[in-house]
Amino acid sequence: MENINHQDLYPMDMFAGRFPLTVNLAYAHDRPPNIFGPVYAPAARLWLHRDLARIVLLAACLAHKNHQVSFVLYDGLRTSDAQDKMARSPIVKANPSWMEEPRLLSPPGSGAHPRGMAIDIALLDQAEALLDMGTDFDHLSPSSHPDQNPAHRAYKALSPQQSANRHMLDDAMARAAAVLDLPLLPLPQEWWDFRMPPDIYNVYAPLADADLPPEMRMVKTETIADFNAVYAPRVDKLAADIETLT
Repeated sequence: MENINHQDLYPMDMFAGRFPLTVNLAYAHDRPPNIFGPVYAPAARLWLHRDLARIVLLAACLAHKNHQVSFVLYDGLRTSDAQDKMARSPIVKANPSWMEEPRLLSPPGSGAHPRGMAIDIALLDQAEALLDMGTDFDHLSPSSHPDQNPAHRAYKALSPQQSANRHMLDDAMARAAAVLDLPLLPLPQEWWDFRMPPDIYNVYAPLADADLPPEMRMVKTETIADFNAVYAPRVDKLAADIETLT
């Protein structure tokens, strides 16, 4: 496996304001929509691998231009340490089937999240209220079957507005990936989850907190005084690259 260069990970909160998105890092706080309890440190940030960050930024622009909605980003990089902490949370222990095939949660080191190659997204209207997507983010159903899991992309018992809202998000992400000529997998069982396909992310070793600089760690994050000065140059470059496409 190849190692991910931490220089290829981007702090998505630094794009807020310049792009129509906000970051609400769900697992850093013990409040809804977090159902697991605090997993990340309060100072943790939402990081994405460069390719997925590009898709998200362009998709946010497309969704805003076409539908006057914006993105709220809930989770991206989830290190193996964070996955382990989540797997040991009381709600997961009470629902062991979530860790069994077909899994709703990946074991530590598995999946796209510990590579920064998955993003969890919902939509906000112009008043910054959440659009109705049929379920809340992180609605984990006892059944993964599409007829019994309202979060599944193939679930049929949605209202026309709920279906339209999901289509807005799916369409923006698909169009952005196509423009950038990048692969993208909408996770079937979770309407909010978009990721690079397994043949992409499995090339890379998963990231643990220890693999990252202290300010990039998720469970035991340390702040650095010059964070913006360190990260602004490459954030600005990526932002400018995407702005040429909008």
